[in-house]
Amino acid sequence: MAASPAPRYALGLDFGTESARALLVDLADGREVATAVHPYPHGVVDTVLPGADIRLEPDWALQDPDDYWACLEVIIPAVLQASGAAPEAVAGIGVDFTACTLVPAAADGAPLSRDPALRGQPHAWAKLWKHHGAQPEAERINALASERGEAFLQRYGGKTSSEWLLAKAWQFLDEAPELYARADRLIEAGDWLVWQLTGQESRSACQAGYKGMWSRADGYPSQDFLSALHPGLGGLVEEKLGTEVLPVGARAGELTKAAAARLGLRPGIPVGVSIIDAHAAVPAAGVSEPGKMLLILGTSGCHLVLGRDGKAFEGIAGVVQDGILPGFFGYEAGQPATGDILAWYTRHGVPAEYQQEAERRGVSVHQVLVERAAALRPGETGLLALDWWNGNRSVLMDADLSGVLIGLTLDTRPEDIYRALIEGTAFGTRKILENFTANGVAIDEIIAGGGLAERNELLMQVYADVTGRPLRIVRSGQACALGAAILGAVAAGSTGGGYDDLAEAVARMGGVKERAYTPNAQAHAVYSALYAEWDRLHDYFGRGENNVLKKLRSLRLPE
Repeated sequence: MAASPAPRYALGLDFGTESARALLVDLADGREVATAVHPYPHGVVDTVLPGADIRLEPDWALQDPDDYWACLEVIIPAVLQASGAAPEAVAGIGVDFTACTLVPAAADGAPLSRDPALRGQPHAWAKLWKHHGAQPEAERINALASERGEAFLQRYGGKTSSEWLLAKAWQFLDEAPELYARADRLIEAGDWLVWQLTGQESRSACQAGYKGMWSRADGYPSQDFLSALHPGLGGLVEEKLGTEVLPVGARAGELTKAAAARLGLRPGIPVGVSIIDAHAAVPAAGVSEPGKMLLILGTSGCHLVLGRDGKAFEGIAGVVQDGILPGFFGYEAGQPATGDILAWYTRHGVPAEYQQEAERRGVSVHQVLVERAAALRPGETGLLALDWWNGNRSVLMDADLSGVLIGLTLDTRPEDIYRALIEGTAFGTRKILENFTANGVAIDEIIAGGGLAERNELLMQVYADVTGRPLRIVRSGQACALGAAILGAVAAGSTGGGYDDLAEAVARMGGVKERAYTPNAQAHAVYSALYAEWDRLHDYFGRGENNVLKKLRSLRLPE
């Protein structure tokens, strides 16, 4: 009997807000062989620069790019050891990264923050996706683009975001012009990491399209527009971004000898073009056609839909041709805080007795709150929450908005608030869903993935009850990492043991679980009544009738 062929693997590298994960996947059937995760040594830098007595302003969020390497040197050897796989068995590598996370770098790729002389300068560090310090610049971009009738603005629902590349680059130029001049490249962290692995700089159509306002037809915003914003931005594209953009599913290069030695891999492994972390979950869910919304629920929420046509309408965070999968227009909407809101509440709003119960039982505070909140019926809390703790991405595209919680009484308990916060994020998703369908983008099925979808059954049932739709779950508990591995399999190609066609790789390696969360009709009726009130609050505080949230935020900022 002939011996079975030796297994071949794809390696998915998933970089989120707090940590990095490696996932080793069998190329034959998508079986997950081993995984490892490691937190960034410096975490999210949002108060004080490490090693410096420099306090950051509100709305800043930075990271150290060298943390990404530090994680790779832990997680890749860990999955090889856990699986027993030889380095020669790894056929391809894929990378996903939370975006827009912008790295200022020298011409050789060295991040500016690596220079000891620059460690004390905040703008030398990578700006994480949830850095909102560039909101003034975003508003000026929107005003000028609207005044000039710039076509690119419509692809983003009529507004750009402080989270994106151009606003962050302009803030850098505004506040640290000399340091800006020293940055030879401004590059998405996912693209930067692929550069470090392959020795070749490449830009992904996913990050460039959704976060850099690039399109296959028109490229980036014109030099004329950029110069009108600020003369110093006129050379941004040619000098710091580059004009070559590669599609998702393409091969970016091969692993260098130096990178292979650091990571315990063999040189020459094909590496795929990077993709945004949430977008990587689309192939992991087995989605390869229009009509299905992928809802990623983690620290933030991301809503992704494929379409045949590129409709432009208010409330989308972007529609990009070939931005998620080749051959489709990929729509994105989002909520910049979901799990982050629940984490904030458990850290700062839960009494000691709940903490003590969790410790006594050996469970998380989340588990205690979930159990108590699950015993409440819809509407029983008497509370409504606008889920804007980190601003609003869709449908208002306004990072200056902040959270609202109303209905509090002396009888309000922690589990009431916890459930209301979950319901608030679910109402936000319903708003996004209705916005898609009202603008002619049909949603026939919702598939959820991410940490919250895996761990928080109460949240998933509330989402089903609020939307009135069944929710399926991505088969993999590590959907983003699996999606990255699928792209690594395509980078390898059939000659390397992978796949030449992305659709075939998706069909063989992705999929959903059998279980679905089905809506309860009675609960949906109650939530629909509550949603009508929530929607009125949404427009009252979010569309300018009452700007108290912006006033309150302005008072926090230094004069």
